[in-house]
This record gives sequence, C-alpha cells and structure tokens, in this order.
Amino acid sequence: MSKMSAMILAGGRGTRMDIFCYQRPKPVLPFAGKYRVIDFTLGNCLNSKIDDIAVLVDYQGNVMADYLNRWKSANIYKPNLQILHPGIGSYRGTADAVYQNLDYLDNNIDRVLILAGDHIYNMDYRKMLAFHDSVKADVTVGVVRVPFEQAHRFGTVALDSEARIQEFVEKSSSPQSDIASMGIYIFSRDILDRRLKEDFAQQASIHDFGYSILPGLVKKDRVFAYEFADYWQDIGTVEAYYKANMELLSPSSSLTFSEKLPIENSRGLTSENSEGRIINSIISPDCVIKGYVENSVLSPGVFVDEQAEVINSVVMDNTRIGFHSIVDTCMLDEGVIIGKYCYLGFGLSKLEGVCEITTLGKGVKVPSQTSIGRKCKIHPGIGGEAFGSRFVASGTIVTTAV
Repeated sequence: MSKMSAMILAGGRGTRMDIFCYQRPKPVLPFAGKYRVIDFTLGNCLNSKIDDIAVLVDYQGNVMADYLNRWKSANIYKPNLQILHPGIGSYRGTADAVYQNLDYLDNNIDRVLILAGDHIYNMDYRKMLAFHDSVKADVTVGVVRVPFEQAHRFGTVALDSEARIQEFVEKSSSPQSDIASMGIYIFSRDILDRRLKEDFAQQASIHDFGYSILPGLVKKDRVFAYEFADYWQDIGTVEAYYKANMELLSPSSSLTFSEKLPIENSRGLTSENSEGRIINSIISPDCVIKGYVENSVLSPGVFVDEQAEVINSVVMDNTRIGFHSIVDTCMLDEGVIIGKYCYLGFGLSKLEGVCEITTLGKGVKVPSQTSIGRKCKIHPGIGGEAFGSRFVASGTIVTTAV
C-alpha cells in the first residue's frame, strides 16, 4: 500500500529576521498572538490527514524540539511526529537535511512531501497530491503568483501550457517570471533518493533544493507546478513579519484559520473592558489591558498599564508596558519591560508614505522617561538597559535602520 510522509525543514538560522532569531529558530516565532509560525505547516499536515511527520531541526534545535514536544502533548490529534537532528555538526543545506534522513523513511513510503516550517498559509496537501498523480509527475512544486518587484526573493519558474516546469531559477537578481516556488515539493520516492545521492557526490554543490537540485531536475525528470491561489506569506524578513501580523487586522484579510488553529481575536471590532479599551486588535489569553490598545497584536501575558497606549504594534509574550508610556509602530520581543512615561517608535511616517518600525530584542529593559525614535533597533543583552537611542550593555550593537 502506497503512503506519503511529510518532512518539514525547520533548521534555518533566520538571519534576515535579525534580533528576533538571535535566541530562537524562525519557525517558533509568535504569530497572530498565541500561535507559532510552524503551527500552520503542522496544522496543514493534520488537516490533510498526514500523520507521518518528521521535523528536521538544526539551529537552536533544542528550542525547536522543546516546542514540538509541547505541541504534540497539547494536541488532541496524535500524529507520528519525529524530531530529527543532524547526524554530525549542522546540515549543509536543505537538500542535505533530507539526504541525511532518508533512512527515516519506511520502505512503504513512495511519495515524500517536503515543506518549509516558516510560511503562513492554509493548504490541503491532498489536492496537490491528486494533481501530482494525475499528471504522472516525478516532482511537483507548489507555486504562487507574486508581484514582479518581489520575485527576486524566491525561486521562479517558467511553465509550458501543461504546467510542466521548463526552467527553475533560484532568487535571480532579474527574474523573468512572477511564478514563485513556495518551497513545497512532492517527490516520488525513487526520484528523491536518486537525485539526492547524485547531489551528495558533487563536492561543489551547496546541497540546497532551490540552488542545487531543482534547476537540473527539470531537465531530467517530469517536474510540474501546482498553483496555489489562496493566502501565502513567507515571513523571511522583519518587514514581512510585521506586515503579515498587521494584515490579520484588516477586514479584507484573506487568511483564515483552520479547525486545528482556532483563534480568539477582536479583529474588526471595538471592545472595552472595565479598565482599558481595545480597538481592532488581537489580544491573547492572560493579557491585562488597563490602558489603550489599537490595531495591534498582543501575545499571551502582555501587561499594558493605565494611560499607556499600544498602537500599530506587535508585542510578544510577557512584555510589560508602564504607566503613561506610548508604543507606536513597534515590534517588542518577549519579556521586554517598558518603564513609565516612555515614548517608543513615534509611528508611521505618513507624510513620506514609509512605515518605520522600531524593534526591541528579547528581555530589553527601557527605563522610565526614555524616548526611542523611529527606525531604531535595540539588541538584547545580559543585564543591559536602553537609554534614549543608545543601548548600554556588554556586547550589544545599535544601528539606525531596520
């Protein structure tokens, strides 16, 4: 009997996420308040009735593994979820990560679904599998249409009239197509084994699916594109992560939450409690709002004191915002403490039409009566505190651009 197994790539360093991935892998970044980015890929697997799942971890692997174990324990559905670490050192690339774990796959698995753990979307992978089988593909690549000005961030493909891929180019500086790879692949098992072994033998290869495997694959095998027309977002940069959170607050947001990802929010609503006021925001459990929150996303355990304001911001777990402080167009990592009478961010540069985001790293403490201007990022440090537009602590860095 044939069977498909899913392998989720969750080992990257997330370098473009800057301070938010210094102490965590990107797939466990909070999203939509009380969830984590990888919840979407995991939920998609469960909703697609895929119960054989391997998560390939590397950077901050113990942090990733801890979260996955808690996720599995808390989920009423109990898939066969395996956490796979590199055999020695670190994976050399996405293709090497899968190659090192080929022995994990049972002999009765004849198709392998390879997924990224850092994308936001809802997808029934069974529809993609049905397409894969209908065209008798060796490999099927999930694709989406993107604006041409963003296409350089992705692998792009050229197709024939039957959706067979004629060319695959990874992150071209001058892309010729707006059809972008989602980093989702269905491989027939024998083709996956053969091509990864060939790649392993090439010493000059960087062992990456986008750069090393797929460009040559389209010349040898039957590689097709499955176009996905719904919401999909790669939160690969600070700006994309902020934008994706803010888009949740729009009445026209096309992202829906699957049955495995229930969500509590006040999107599109104005609500008041006995102490504070909340407008058009996502407020997670265990938050205490005594002040004012508008157009913001708050993770669990956030405290907003009396006369404090949080506007157009993303605030992560257990952050405290002190009396009469204003946080405007900021992203605050977990455990940030803002004193009294502080002013952070100063919001959108509306006249310039530019969104300037102020970012504070995990555990940063901002003393009372401190102002931190637009487009500043404060890095986390041990025992350090933020002073104006400077951050004083051993080994920390301050720059003036996000």
